[in-house]
Amino acid sequence: MNLRILSIEEFTNYQKNHLLSNFYQTVNYGMLMAEVDYDYDLIGMVDENNNIVAASLILIKPIGIKCFYGYAPRGFLIDYNNLKLVREFTTKLKEYYYEKNVIFIKINPNLPIGEIDTNNFIITYNENKKIINILENNGYKKLADNLYFEAQLPRFNAFIDLKNYTSEKLNKNTKNKIKKAIRKGLQFELVDKDKIKEFYNLMKNKKDNNEYYYQDYYTVFSKDDNIDLFLVSIDYNAFLQNSQYIYDEETNRNNKLNTKLANNNSEKVINAKMNSDKVLLSYKNDIMEATKGIADNNKVYLAGALVIKHNNMVSIVFSAFDKNYKRFAPNYFLHYSIIKYYQDKYDYLDLNGVVGNFEVENPYSGLNRFKLGFNPRIYEFIGEFDLIVEPKSYEILLRNGILAKTFDKKDIKQEK
Repeated sequence: MNLRILSIEEFTNYQKNHLLSNFYQTVNYGMLMAEVDYDYDLIGMVDENNNIVAASLILIKPIGIKCFYGYAPRGFLIDYNNLKLVREFTTKLKEYYYEKNVIFIKINPNLPIGEIDTNNFIITYNENKKIINILENNGYKKLADNLYFEAQLPRFNAFIDLKNYTSEKLNKNTKNKIKKAIRKGLQFELVDKDKIKEFYNLMKNKKDNNEYYYQDYYTVFSKDDNIDLFLVSIDYNAFLQNSQYIYDEETNRNNKLNTKLANNNSEKVINAKMNSDKVLLSYKNDIMEATKGIADNNKVYLAGALVIKHNNMVSIVFSAFDKNYKRFAPNYFLHYSIIKYYQDKYDYLDLNGVVGNFEVENPYSGLNRFKLGFNPRIYEFIGEFDLIVEPKSYEILLRNGILAKTFDKKDIKQEK
């Protein structure tokens, strides 16, 4: 079998039909990363009949002096259980990239090795776990497992089975948040590239990427209609109408409590009247805010998401919301609206990463709690490996701290 560079057509036809196909392993993603100073190869191994038996997008970037590293995001498109194939592909990769001064190739395969029971957070592992040993036996260095977001891609991801999803699967808090958002007049919009700036304004306090990065993301994946941009805004007319209706209802209830209090000043009635007074004040403030919004005639965007469409799955790659409007629950509304939007079009929704620490005191408990409220399935992936091509240079990079500095990935800020 031979290792060679594949054409765009060859690679695309192979990857889209592979069991491990994912949007990170696409020509589009390679083109995107070329905009942020990576080179990339579409590498493949072919048999004697020129049939592709393994392939990968491999990103290439300098590290140190006159040397490079490779990165295969979400791993190779290969049958990892085929020991002979993994061994031969690995050997030929090392030979090929040694000549190109590539010191190592980082991979994080698209292989879930276990599912987490969201009731007790116990992990049940599957047959994919044995692939760890297969890779280690072929010269891949297993990097430390992480609970948070230290790796290049999350090790734990939350998925929604869209075809079997109903609103009954939402937990009570999430249902209440969504109802609140609807009452406050939030609306969900599919928008075009001309709204990237508004999306960036939401993302800039969460990620270090500049506006052009999101523009490039949209441009590259929109060529094949593989990306959607959503924004959440306030319909102030609906907000005013809803607020006025519930204000009137609560006013009637408050008047009845006043009458009841005249004849019965028990603690229960007093507390009910006090709570009603607080609710009335809240609804009155909503009416004032909605009225001002209509008068100002300014469109306010509260939340947004970039979603990649690939085969039978959609993935929320980026999402953010304006914490100044947290009381509107825009993030809950955004994610629920995305679920409903794709439910009849795709099979699965990737909510993106959660952390593997499910303790209450975990610094990302808010993020976990938010995503668990949608009752997803949580999978642990196999993690990161470095295929060491040139051991001496790798050890030097390791000792000098260059590896740590290069892959120092900032944790994402919490979503709640």
